[in-house]
Amino acid sequence: MVELTIEDRGITDLDVLRVMRTVQRHRFVLPEYLDQAYADHPLPIGYGQTISQPYIVAWMTEALALQAGEKVLEIGTGSGYQAAVLAELGAIEVYSIEIVPELAEQAANRLRDLGYAEVHLKEGDGYFGWKEHAPFDAIIVTAAPDHVPPPLVEQLKDGGRLVIPIGPPGGYQSLWQFVKAGDDLTAYNLGGVSFVPFTGAGTGSAPTRHP
Repeated sequence: MVELTIEDRGITDLDVLRVMRTVQRHRFVLPEYLDQAYADHPLPIGYGQTISQPYIVAWMTEALALQAGEKVLEIGTGSGYQAAVLAELGAIEVYSIEIVPELAEQAANRLRDLGYAEVHLKEGDGYFGWKEHAPFDAIIVTAAPDHVPPPLVEQLKDGGRLVIPIGPPGGYQSLWQFVKAGDDLTAYNLGGVSFVPFTGAGTGSAPTRHP
């Protein structure tokens, strides 16, 4: 999987390639999809949500540019796969928020059973971030709003990175990396993507989202 669908497509960070080989994706998929666990496409995880394709997970992880000792916030825990990838980088403090109660509970149990006790997880609307543990060195968002949520920018450290897909539901979306410098954000368009809409109190929609 890593060689053919991730490394050959341009992911070069050795730590990212290592953790993509380490985390067992089949532990995060439903039993009926085990035969597709290492295919490079998303899979349903219930409640209308999916686990992202491996390449997208690797791409977004690389774009975070995490260094040892840093703290990262994930918006959209889902199955817990992305959180496990972040935790396997080593010396990274991982916080993750999931808005779907059932998925939040399942992910918490799964991550605990797999030994990822260092991942801090809560149920809630990720639009507002996790103020109690801010500021963060990096923030990753796994669903597409139509704008950058201001609370996430506020909770990002100076020099921090925000990796987020942005675009209209069902329309063209782009994956962006924003780098914070003082009160300014420098934006880098990484390319086209397709994510489910980001919904919740902050977007004025019902809170039922995760890619």
